[in-house]
Amino acid sequence: MIAFWSALGFVVLAEMGDKTQLLAMAFAARFSWKTVMLGVFAATLFNHLLAVWVGSWLTSFIPMNVISIGASLSFILFGLWTLRGDKLNGEDQKNCGRSPFWTVALAFFMAEMGDKTQLATIALAAQFHTVIPVWAGTTTGMMIADGAGILLGGALGKKLSDRTIRLGAAAIFILCGIWGLYESL
Repeated sequence: MIAFWSALGFVVLAEMGDKTQLLAMAFAARFSWKTVMLGVFAATLFNHLLAVWVGSWLTSFIPMNVISIGASLSFILFGLWTLRGDKLNGEDQKNCGRSPFWTVALAFFMAEMGDKTQLATIALAAQFHTVIPVWAGTTTGMMIADGAGILLGGALGKKLSDRTIRLGAAAIFILCGIWGLYESL
């Protein structure tokens, strides 16, 4: 039980003001809070499971800074794409396989790659020599911290124009990418 509570507490504190919390907030300003919460939950479940079971193995041959650089560059690209904006006609919308859930889940999963909470999950699993309590604790901690961001983002989204939300989301993506590169280099 100590592993669960330690993991939960550490991740709640580490996630406050983190790029992934800001990302969840930006998505909630654009999409339904329920969709964002489910996307964040799915991404966190799989990302932290990966961190606990495979993360330490991957770092034996792929340096973590390379993983962080790749994730950071993808965020800059997401930001530029968001600035450009997407226009779908009626036929494109019917044929588009992307949903807000998958957009949130995939972006959040990538944002967590090499992030401090993912690294903390690896370290906590090694420290406590256990998988399930650490995985459950870090996932619960992420949902508490990101849930707060989602609620705030949802409230702001009702008061802001689509253009303002798009520019704000693009800025968050680009700044998170730049910050990630700064931390990685």
